[in-house]
Amino acid sequence: MDWTHYRFRSLWPLPAPPATVYGVLERPEEYPRWWRQVREVERRDDTTGVIRIRSLLPYDVTFTAREVRRDPGAGVLEVAMSGDIEGWARWTVTPVGAGCLARYDQVVDVRKPLLRRFAVPGRPVFRVNHWLMMRAGRRGLLAYLGRLSEAV
Repeated sequence: MDWTHYRFRSLWPLPAPPATVYGVLERPEEYPRWWRQVREVERRDDTTGVIRIRSLLPYDVTFTAREVRRDPGAGVLEVAMSGDIEGWARWTVTPVGAGCLARYDQVVDVRKPLLRRFAVPGRPVFRVNHWLMMRAGRRGLLAYLGRLSEAV
């Protein structure tokens, strides 16, 4: 087993139309406004940016995200990542009832030396750290969507 390889999936049921959620998710430079663990997003061009994240544990993860798929009709946003983590991440937004489901899939290999050094003993902690970040992201997005609907 490669202890530095991770596969994550998060499912976010949301009480908002798929197009609204997709519209928020396709603007990563605004993530820090509603997702406190996304500390910084620096756009490099129309399809690439550098993202710095930090969850509960006291370390930053910085990576370059390059758009590889943007398909509003299918509700899919996918990026390739390189830097402290390498791999890919994908949002898929689908209608469910009056709202939608935002599904986040990520497959990465950790490249950050500190995280590689603690790969075996730290793996359960790193997974919990990711889960906490995703839980906070959903909560932040729910609050942000609420503010958007009030402004309309």
